Amino acid sequence: MSQDTLLIPQTPAPEAFMDAAAAVARLREIYDIATGFLAQAFAETIGGHRPAARVRAFYPEVRITTTSFTRVDSRLSFGYVAAPGTYATTVTRPDLFANYLTQQIDLLIQNHGVPVVIGASDTPMPVHFALAGTPSVLVPQEGAMDFSIRDVFDVPDLATTSDDIVNGQRQFNDDGSAPLAPFTAQRIDYSLARLTHYTATAPEHFQNHVLFTNYQFYVDEFEAIARAALADPASGYTAFVAPGNQMITDADAPIAHLAKLPQMPTYHLKRPSGQGITLVNIGVGPSNAKTATDHIAVLRPHAWLMVGHCAGLRNSQNLGDFVLAHAYLREDHVLDADLPVWVPIPALAEIQIALEDAVEEVTQLEGYELKRIMRTGTVATIDNRNWELRDQSGPVHRLSQSRAIALDMESATIAANGFRFRVPYGTLLCVSDKPLHGELKLPGMASDFYRTQVARHLHIGIRAMERLREEPIERIHSRKLRSFDETAFL
Repeated sequence: MSQDTLLIPQTPAPEAFMDAAAAVARLREIYDIATGFLAQAFAETIGGHRPAARVRAFYPEVRITTTSFTRVDSRLSFGYVAAPGTYATTVTRPDLFANYLTQQIDLLIQNHGVPVVIGASDTPMPVHFALAGTPSVLVPQEGAMDFSIRDVFDVPDLATTSDDIVNGQRQFNDDGSAPLAPFTAQRIDYSLARLTHYTATAPEHFQNHVLFTNYQFYVDEFEAIARAALADPASGYTAFVAPGNQMITDADAPIAHLAKLPQMPTYHLKRPSGQGITLVNIGVGPSNAKTATDHIAVLRPHAWLMVGHCAGLRNSQNLGDFVLAHAYLREDHVLDADLPVWVPIPALAEIQIALEDAVEEVTQLEGYELKRIMRTGTVATIDNRNWELRDQSGPVHRLSQSRAIALDMESATIAANGFRFRVPYGTLLCVSDKPLHGELKLPGMASDFYRTQVARHLHIGIRAMERLREEPIERIHSRKLRSFDETAFL
């Protein structure tokens, strides 16, 4: 389709920038022009004025061309391209990703000494995504109007929305350039929409440090911790957000409980520049764990941790003991097609140290004494919640061979997706039952356990995140997470 048969907005011509802030400002200008153009055209269309031609707007893009190999600080795991060539990525929501984009573009300019070129790409922007920030304008379902939306506007296309870059299956874009970022604009827009649906909170509220849990009890404690933080001016936390985008800044302000919670209720204890903590109750199961991390990954969090319950597999463990995962036995199956089980998921030293230091700080135990309440070792993750009912010679024999010390249904999935998406990950679990040793998770036992252990466990997770927040981002994002041919953007 030629440009003559399209109605397209007028956007600035591609321009080279040696200043990252100015480059991001231009990205925002082009994005705002595109979304504004589509929103206006769509509003006129549903008002009865069908356009005479197809309406199209394009995502902005970042492009850089280098002509020589550049030696950079070998400690860095991102912020540069490995070889001469042209690299490009489409961009969405530059308002939401302003800090991230400024940092990534600034590193490119510093490390290569060449400008980035900002302009409109040749990738159409689906009208659904363009209107995502305009709640007053809703896109009706196909068939609800007297003509097909597809005949006038571009719609989401899953054929161009995939994880082929992060999965290492795409080396070049359609125009011959190499990918500059791990996700395309369409892939990010898709996940931003899914996040709002699953968590009932807007992407703007997500913080750089994400805790995952599998029990509502942690949510109740997180709210109590958040209110205490808001009451303390020295804490640095500024707001607390609950599902429904309910935000409070006063420790005593009420929060309404939604009549119908989303599938993965999410809560945010906010600090400036996104340096607070987000808690996601993913519920039970590896499918939920994969879904949540698939979409949160596009926000490029600095770290995510699993702080949930597990079955202790050793007789020497007690209910309430902690398990710090050093390795993972993956029998969850949900990531087998994207990350084969033969791929090892390494422990990340920076995360492990932060977690162990947080356990010592909260429990006031250290060194050899810490072994009384915490074990390190392999955590097994399976997709069968009632694994205990299987023939014991099967799963129990495999667990013993692997030297596993705990079992759950989410941890290995979260860690593996962290590895796949280059998001630093870790796991600290709390033993809630010992099915191999006759201590089952029964109502009376569980209530007492939850009451005494949840608060301490969650405090440890939060303290670990606060320790990680104090570290420069370059130290947290380990080179262990980078493959042979990586994108320059984190």
